[in-house]
Amino acid sequence: MKLHVIGLTLSLTACAGAASQTAQQTSPQAAATPPETTSVDRPQYPSTYRRTPYPPVLIGNATILTGTGQEIAGGSILFRDGRIVAVGQTLQAPADAQVVDGTGKFVTPGVIDTHSHIGVYAAPGTFAESDGNELPVSPNTAHVWAEHAIWPQDPQIPLAIAGGVTTMQVLPGSGNLIGGRGVTVKVIPVRTVQEMKFPDAPYGLKMACGENPKRVYGERGGPATRMGNMAGYRSAFIAAENYRHKWDKWLADKKGDQPERNLRDETLMEVLRGHILVQNHCYRADEMVQMLDLAREFGFQIRSFHHGVEAYKIADRLAEAGTAASIWADWWGFKEEAMDGIPENAALMFQAGARPVIHSDSPEGIQRLNQEAAKAMYAGRRAGIDVSRADAVKWFTSNAAWVLGIDSIVGTLEAGKMADLVLWSGDPFSVYSRAMQVYNDGYLIYDRSDPTKQVVTDFGLGQVKR
Repeated sequence: MKLHVIGLTLSLTACAGAASQTAQQTSPQAAATPPETTSVDRPQYPSTYRRTPYPPVLIGNATILTGTGQEIAGGSILFRDGRIVAVGQTLQAPADAQVVDGTGKFVTPGVIDTHSHIGVYAAPGTFAESDGNELPVSPNTAHVWAEHAIWPQDPQIPLAIAGGVTTMQVLPGSGNLIGGRGVTVKVIPVRTVQEMKFPDAPYGLKMACGENPKRVYGERGGPATRMGNMAGYRSAFIAAENYRHKWDKWLADKKGDQPERNLRDETLMEVLRGHILVQNHCYRADEMVQMLDLAREFGFQIRSFHHGVEAYKIADRLAEAGTAASIWADWWGFKEEAMDGIPENAALMFQAGARPVIHSDSPEGIQRLNQEAAKAMYAGRRAGIDVSRADAVKWFTSNAAWVLGIDSIVGTLEAGKMADLVLWSGDPFSVYSRAMQVYNDGYLIYDRSDPTKQVVTDFGLGQVKR
């Protein structure tokens, strides 16, 4: 049975809208926003993501990796109305529950990718779908937002769903020093980006170190060196500090004319206030430490270094700073600043008490983040680092949720959290395992055994049933 993306989109929307209610999840960052700043930082385009009450589902007799560091053999998980009710070994199915036999199978939280460009670099990859970098306008394009370029019918979305992905952060590209706001979305087939946006998730700010900004702007007025890169960041945040002081003064007494809005400084001001989380493309250890110095100078925190090929060299510094590293398992060597990677990167971070995350930065890699984490886990074991499955599953679930500021509502299998989860055919750290069922907020978004719960697009040539 062949379904077009738009066909499933409309049917899913109709199903969800039958008895829907607006989700009321609030992240810790959003909840902490002082009321007096809402006139400045209120999102102009709020989420319209909606939930529908669903009948209960009990998945029983499976091995459950909760994302909290716990592995439950012969476990069960019960969820209803999009929320997890209980996780344990002796759960009873309610009379109206759908019971799924998990014998020989595994359950994990839904896969979360902290670094994706799906939607802004949509398939089939022509100029018409290339919307991820605002180049070569200015090294500082903090005023642009990735969500304004996402195409929700990108045929790469259903492929990510089939890999167990339930949430992803879509970021601008890395050609600019400051590339703009990233957005966290639920990976679901819908009509508009507003329907995808994860309710109340904080925005991310994409920043980039090293070779990319030098290459793009070296012959266009700079920066042409890493010195120029650092001067560009500092100049941008000095301007944002001045902008913030103007607004703070006006908000304190509302006297005189309201300051004129500046979209570029507005985004950076919210970074300084702690409401937007910095997501920093950075390969080299020395540059990561330079960026930590920058963050200290201006009083903000870098949430995660992305790509972080040399994160293992400063794992202790990252642990001390409370900064994660979103990395690949074994992708490096493709340019000078990416030459010094090792397969034990994630495990060495884990050993040092830092927070490793396995990310994709790839529409292909996002389909197998569980396998990428497996490679990193086994590399650590071969080096004598004791990494369990219960530890490594965090690298694409709970650690990733923390990077996005949504760990209070998703990323682990605990009562009260969103029922975002994957039923795997076997051990998710085996190359032979596949996502059999994917639930997003309790809704069965994908079922490998049910063609009506799959999406086959006209863009996928040579697709075969698996």
